[in-house]
Amino acid sequence: MAETDGKNGAPASTGTPAASNGGNGKGKITALLEGGKIVRARAAEELKALKQPEKTDLWKSVLRVKHDETPRSRALGVLSNVFLHLHPAKINRDAVAYNYTWGMGGMTFYVYITLVFTGTLLMFYYHPSKVVAFRDILYLEHDVPFGKLLRNMHRWGAHLMVIMVELHMFRVFLTGSYKPPRQFNWVVGVLLLVLTLLLSFTGYLLPDDQLGFWAVTVGTNMARATPLLGHDGPFGHILGMTPFNDVRFGLLGGSIVDANALLRAYIWHCVAIPIIASTFMVVHFWRVRKDGGISGPAPVMLESEIKGPRKI
Repeated sequence: MAETDGKNGAPASTGTPAASNGGNGKGKITALLEGGKIVRARAAEELKALKQPEKTDLWKSVLRVKHDETPRSRALGVLSNVFLHLHPAKINRDAVAYNYTWGMGGMTFYVYITLVFTGTLLMFYYHPSKVVAFRDILYLEHDVPFGKLLRNMHRWGAHLMVIMVELHMFRVFLTGSYKPPRQFNWVVGVLLLVLTLLLSFTGYLLPDDQLGFWAVTVGTNMARATPLLGHDGPFGHILGMTPFNDVRFGLLGGSIVDANALLRAYIWHCVAIPIIASTFMVVHFWRVRKDGGISGPAPVMLESEIKGPRKI
């Protein structure tokens, strides 16, 4: 006769507490193993996403274009991005070869970004005042950690940018990249060359040393001969130009190179001309895309790319 526990005649449990705990332990181990498999699979997916970031949800949310390997999706990826759309969706591979472009356009822009960065750091230690301007330069070179390196990076970078802009325009001229339909972009490039020279010229006066003083003196005296706007230039008398209202007076803020000239050079060099130059650079890059990309030689096709005549 089976034993009962005395409650409703239910049979008494024959298992021991140890056996029950052993079953729970095996269940926990099984759950941990299954959890480990899930974590391992998730880690494998994340590692795969790191190897292919363009397949992740974050990348897709930025570009918002279907990422299949087709020419259409690649073109949409370029045209729908605020930064990438400045460049053409397709380019001639021969037109972007370094032995053809010399890379002058990209390197010029890189030097410009470097000048903006170093110039911003220099502004932390400089006051556009005749009293302390030169002392700030001495303090920067002798007391500020890496200050001399910072100033020389900015100074030699400015010289390098002038050289690179000229080489870039020389390359454009040699390859005929100023011809239709790129005449407008050539004019924009000439304006950028003038702005680059003005940036270099206005930066001369900021150290307030003898070199800068006499360089600006000679340069602004040349401005007196500007046609219509200079009192010594052709047709200047027609507009009533005098030494106290012509373009030289406007550049210096007076009739001599003094505190007003230093302040105006600082504003032109650090604020006005960089904003104007940056605007023209955006237009310049945009026109490169609108004009069909960088101009280059006739496209060269590989033998495997040549398609036979279509059969009707």
